[in-house]
Amino acid sequence: MTETPPEAIGHMSTHVLTQLSAHRSRHAGKDAAGRTVPPLIVGVQGPQGSGKTFLTSLLHDALQSPPHNLSIAVFSLDDLYLPHDGLVSLAQAHPHNPLLRGRGQPGTHDVPLGTQVLTKLKGINDLTGPNAQVELPSFDKSLFNGEGDRAPSGTIVRPPVDVVLFEGWCVGFYPISREEVERRFVRPVIGLDEGFFEERGYKVEDVLEINERLSSYVSWWESLDAFIQIKPPDEHPYTHIYKWRLQQEHNMKARNGGKGMTDEQVEAFVDRYIPGYVFFGDGVTEGLEESPGHRKLPPWIGRGLRIQIGESREVLRVDNF
Repeated sequence: MTETPPEAIGHMSTHVLTQLSAHRSRHAGKDAAGRTVPPLIVGVQGPQGSGKTFLTSLLHDALQSPPHNLSIAVFSLDDLYLPHDGLVSLAQAHPHNPLLRGRGQPGTHDVPLGTQVLTKLKGINDLTGPNAQVELPSFDKSLFNGEGDRAPSGTIVRPPVDVVLFEGWCVGFYPISREEVERRFVRPVIGLDEGFFEERGYKVEDVLEINERLSSYVSWWESLDAFIQIKPPDEHPYTHIYKWRLQQEHNMKARNGGKGMTDEQVEAFVDRYIPGYVFFGDGVTEGLEESPGHRKLPPWIGRGLRIQIGESREVLRVDNF
């Protein structure tokens, strides 16, 4: 018996199909001039444990199957992490910044590689001949005792491609002003301990370093044609993330004989990501403040889907932005 897909998949599929139709219409004139239609590139953002990667995989399967029969490529932000030696060098260069100790935050990804891959994917349908392909990088998180390293080879994608799903925890996040970083740093974090950042050993300077490094990711977001955001309810923006990520770890350990992080290690793992959500997460809808009072909205505004999920990952609300 076929298992019923999660409710979110229906909303996500409908959104991508609608955006693909509009995307093809926008390129119809260009296509008539002999140019190919580039793939629709969809950003998919959601916090750790929200089911983002799982849902993206199911969306891939749904769109690739009848009656749609589309050619879909999935590209993960996680596969753009720096090689292990690059992560080690980064941490050594910033010994006092715990946010750069290990993979995760903006600054721990290979920005030139990401730019190269996104550019190639954008033009993949113009490629012809036996070498018409794009190799997507792969990052093996199991190497170096869980610190991870880039795999020697990745997934090969060949044209034509209808849709690229680019998923990651901070896809669509934008940097903010120094003044706004300082304001948010002293503001209570909803649902978490008072003085959360100081208790975890984070300083304003640590966040400002991440903020600066996030600036180089903005050019990636310019490649995105549409967007899907999976997010917790506004009244519990962070607490559910800890529960979700803990569930993931327990499920993995139940399957592999108990290998994985302790509950305390999972909590510390999630702690490192909370600053990203607090300081940069609203960039998905707000974009970039280029100067005081002047804001550049993300390219997907008017083409975005927001799925709000509850503690058990049930769909609470769906809207467009």
